[in-house]
Amino acid sequence: MPPSNDLARVYDEHAQALFAFLLSFIRSDADTRDLLQELFLKLARRPELLAGVREERGFLLRLARNLAIDHIRRRDTRGRKHEESAAETASIFAEETEGEDGDFRAALAHALGALPPEQRAIVQLKLWEDLTFEEIAEALEISPNTAASRYRYGLDKLREQLRPLYEEFK
Repeated sequence: MPPSNDLARVYDEHAQALFAFLLSFIRSDADTRDLLQELFLKLARRPELLAGVREERGFLLRLARNLAIDHIRRRDTRGRKHEESAAETASIFAEETEGEDGDFRAALAHALGALPPEQRAIVQLKLWEDLTFEEIAEALEISPNTAASRYRYGLDKLREQLRPLYEEFK
């Protein structure tokens, strides 16, 4: 077992970002919480996983991504389609508001949910986690050019979906 204070530090520093990242894949609050718990149980049982890791956040994002992909595969084999889950309007935003701001948040959450999972994850990591394309590439085990391309495609789709709302608010 790792020292409890080390695992607590890792949790304090990374749990919120990992939760938001997992939620972008899973689109279910309950399943996301389960996967986050599974990730930290894995770290508690196998403390050597973090030994010698240079980029802790990137490593944890890679673990989270692998857990999310495994979860999606299991879920799909049980007959549920991933597109149905992505259509849920679970919001990754902390507060709910009414009026124009609330409308925009709801539209943004819907538009993010409509993105393919690969693009959604990269957009979230770039915009909300402020990671570079190199850091995203390392975390998701893709090339920086692929990360940049998926980001650009994702932003283009978001702009297209949100343009009518933006025009309405002008």
